[in-house]
Amino acid sequence: MTRAALPAASAEMPPRSRWRTHQRRLAPWLFLAPGLAMFAVYVVSPIFQSMWISLYDWDGLGEKVWIGAANYAELMDDDAFYTSLWNNVLWLVLYMLSVPAGLMMAIFLNQTIRGMRLYKSMFFFPFVISQVVVGLIFSWFYAPDFGLLYQLIEWLTGTGVAILADDRYVTYGIIAAGLWPQIAYVMILYLTGLNNVATDQIEAARLDGAKGWRMLWHVVLPQLRPATFIAVVVTVIGALRSFDLVSVMTDGGPYGSSRVLSFYMYEQALSEYGYRMGYGAAIAVVLFAIMMIFISGFIWKMWRDERER
Repeated sequence: MTRAALPAASAEMPPRSRWRTHQRRLAPWLFLAPGLAMFAVYVVSPIFQSMWISLYDWDGLGEKVWIGAANYAELMDDDAFYTSLWNNVLWLVLYMLSVPAGLMMAIFLNQTIRGMRLYKSMFFFPFVISQVVVGLIFSWFYAPDFGLLYQLIEWLTGTGVAILADDRYVTYGIIAAGLWPQIAYVMILYLTGLNNVATDQIEAARLDGAKGWRMLWHVVLPQLRPATFIAVVVTVIGALRSFDLVSVMTDGGPYGSSRVLSFYMYEQALSEYGYRMGYGAAIAVVLFAIMMIFISGFIWKMWRDERER
């Protein structure tokens, strides 16, 4: 009878012993719980609320009026929306220049030469200053009459160009301003990645005669995949949520030609021109969908590459 009773006694484990058994499995979730709760309340919930609001005609204060997909149907005939969307495409394509530019700067600054800390501080400086300050600096840089770029173009061609007042060049001028701190950010990511590159693989490649571009492409870049993934993701997000510089430098002008989706969303939902919360939410949903398509694609590619290794 004693032997038969043993399994039953062991099955009825006291709560304290059960907690100790599962403590290692439960502890990470307990540490993650506050962060997950904050993420659910302040990120996930507003996303679904925006989707819900986009189905209403609402000024933010009065009563909501259900209109279904009418806001999205209106977007399809809105020229300002297509202008904003096209400008976001330009931002996305040209912002990707920050990834190779940041990599080249990181490789240059990864050398052990005298005064390199000073050079690193100078290249790091654009990242630590506010986007508003960046916008003001470049507004003065482009300014007619006294702007350095304006005077340089006038000296070379005889006629100055007011970058921010010309609808042909304004978006490119704002993107150039945004690239300045973005390149510095990508450079920092790659500098961190270069510190983790295996030196034994570098030495082995040198013994095999690899150098220059062959060394970079076949030895260094494969080890920088995590840094490249993060750099691409933050660059895509930065390009699609480009609001600060547009607001500071042009306020969407001239004639709305420099609008992007995030600025147009603000203009429709919160500025004196709109107070159309439902329409602004519809623009936000479209922007979120575009962002998720790109980020999901990058995550899927990285997951597939990890499985193939």
